[in-house]
Amino acid sequence: MDLPDVGIPPQLARRMSMAEQYEYLRTKLTRRRALVTAGAVAGGLLTGCATDGNGSSPRTTAPASATTAVSGSAVAPFGRHLAFGADPRTQMRISWQVPAAVRKPYVRVGARPDDLGRRIEAEIRDLHTPGVTGVRPALDQYYVHAALDGLLPGTTYYYGVGHDGVDPAAPEHRSTIASFRTAPTRPEKFVFTAFGDQGVSKAAAASDDLLLKQDPAFHLHAGDICYADVNGRGEKADGYDPAYWDLFLKQNEQVARSVPWMVTTGNHDMEAWYSPDGYGGQLARWSLPDSGFDARTAPGVYSFVYGNVGFVALDANDVSYEIPANLGYTGGKQTAWLDEKLGKLRGSVDFIVVVFHHCAYSTSSHASDGGVRAEWLPLFAKHQVDLVVNGHNHVYERTDAIKGGEVGRRVPIGASTDPTRDGIVYVTAGGGGKDLYGFPAGAKESYEGQVRDIDSVDTFRWTKSRATEAETVEWSRVRYRGFSLLKVEAESGSAPRLKVSALAQNGDRIDHFEVRRGG
Repeated sequence: MDLPDVGIPPQLARRMSMAEQYEYLRTKLTRRRALVTAGAVAGGLLTGCATDGNGSSPRTTAPASATTAVSGSAVAPFGRHLAFGADPRTQMRISWQVPAAVRKPYVRVGARPDDLGRRIEAEIRDLHTPGVTGVRPALDQYYVHAALDGLLPGTTYYYGVGHDGVDPAAPEHRSTIASFRTAPTRPEKFVFTAFGDQGVSKAAAASDDLLLKQDPAFHLHAGDICYADVNGRGEKADGYDPAYWDLFLKQNEQVARSVPWMVTTGNHDMEAWYSPDGYGGQLARWSLPDSGFDARTAPGVYSFVYGNVGFVALDANDVSYEIPANLGYTGGKQTAWLDEKLGKLRGSVDFIVVVFHHCAYSTSSHASDGGVRAEWLPLFAKHQVDLVVNGHNHVYERTDAIKGGEVGRRVPIGASTDPTRDGIVYVTAGGGGKDLYGFPAGAKESYEGQVRDIDSVDTFRWTKSRATEAETVEWSRVRYRGFSLLKVEAESGSAPRLKVSALAQNGDRIDHFEVRRGG
């Protein structure tokens, strides 16, 4: 395979800041080394011809009609990733990638790795990215998806993916068999993890290693998933290389093949080359729960219930004042859906957790988004949301309980808080693997084992005019500038609680607190 030159094409470099040029080169060098080591993932089948043109939405190729000049036996699936359907007790979505179109893709499923008797047909969603002369070649990518319904709750299943020419049940492919577990019928103790802003790097892979050690039932990814779009402005002028997705899915397969990977949408996930609204790439790569919102146009907006907790994923690009490429693209429908969804969940679960990308409350580089505050915080208060998880700022930062925009109750490390009385705790978990940020001058790190409480922090928020407005805040309680992830243990019963911890990449705990209702 011909490897790409590691320089930046002049047409692309002119669109990028010096920091973005540095990051592009660093990531491209990483990709070059990975391609050499991995034998180019697809055996040289991922290249195309450079042309000019417009991007396209993913196209669904019927399994029976998919054709290729390459023998199916020479095409190896990679990048497996799971996601729940609308009901995690009975539905699972299995997705993967192939380096060329294949015939009749499918999943084999069974109760034992040596008995994969059930066979489910899959669909191919092919994604074409046109080339730009002097910048990047054209690229065709093929993503495969299978919907598993009618599963038994609380059950471990084994599965393998294949197509004409590759049977996962054959002895030579047995090593590729993976497993997953459906949600239980009744609430019981479980763990979930969360972070955002991952990318492709040694640090990102280390985050996956730490995640696996927590044995989570699933993982929440708070957006900025891959960083194929370098600039994150949601514009065609952004630097963009879709082949980064091949590396990301290969990197994360070690965990996402067995842990449902529940993503939502960050600003770097608005890939303007694809319609609609830059989300055609997401629609091709992910199968996420269909929970009443239009998943065909907003793939990062959905909800599901696991045990005694309701989860709501949102697309904050719709309300962001800072990065307005998709500001208002749902015409208010997402916010109306959110109000209705939170109302339904509030009466049926013990806790509600909301995850989205842009920060409602942070003091790091991107600070706080006034659009998020204006549109969604009144609804969070109305329905007494229990925990909000964001990314966007590449740090760990955690607030006190916030009520009416002010500190409702201080929540020092190790404390408990009650959302019905105190307000809501907001967590920025943006240390998933991308280059780290810092905090304002005077806002020193403060975390478990190194607590440095301060009275206030000088920071800012983004306004509707896309200007920044200074604010001095008292709610920044924990600050950690390092790679990290969020771990939450949900307990049900007579005294339900969320035990929230933050772990540094070496496994050390840097924060913990509890959420209890009415206690």
